[in-house]
Amino acid sequence: MTLKRISVALLACLTLSACGGVDPNSPLGQRKAIFKQMLKTGEDLGGMLRGRIPFDGAKFADGAVKLDALSHEPWKHFPQVREEDHTSAKDDVWQRQARFQEMARTLEAATGELVIASQVQPYKASNLGPAVQKVEDACSACHKEFRDH
Repeated sequence: MTLKRISVALLACLTLSACGGVDPNSPLGQRKAIFKQMLKTGEDLGGMLRGRIPFDGAKFADGAVKLDALSHEPWKHFPQVREEDHTSAKDDVWQRQARFQEMARTLEAATGELVIASQVQPYKASNLGPAVQKVEDACSACHKEFRDH
């Protein structure tokens, strides 16, 4: 086989392997993007409180508002019936919809409380820490109950 044929075959394999991604416009793609934004924002807030990132009160408050807005978004991208695409969501998301929605509201309430805590000045870890922990706990509880991994 010539170098040209090998190169074409390799390029074809690489191109086909890239097709396995999630359509960003699909419900799965949209909620994954939101969850990634939530994770990044939450990690930054936690990082500021834990000393991994320098604390900046204004950035923290902006991040809390952003996280609160994001926390209301992913739920509308869960279709009524489980999609065929591979997803991290357990079947329980669709089978126990009332509980899933209850946990979504718990997260939304926790992010709302974080926004309120982030408006109290001077900024104190003793005020912000419990609010961030409540958000993290809400995320973790839902993941344990409704996420595959």
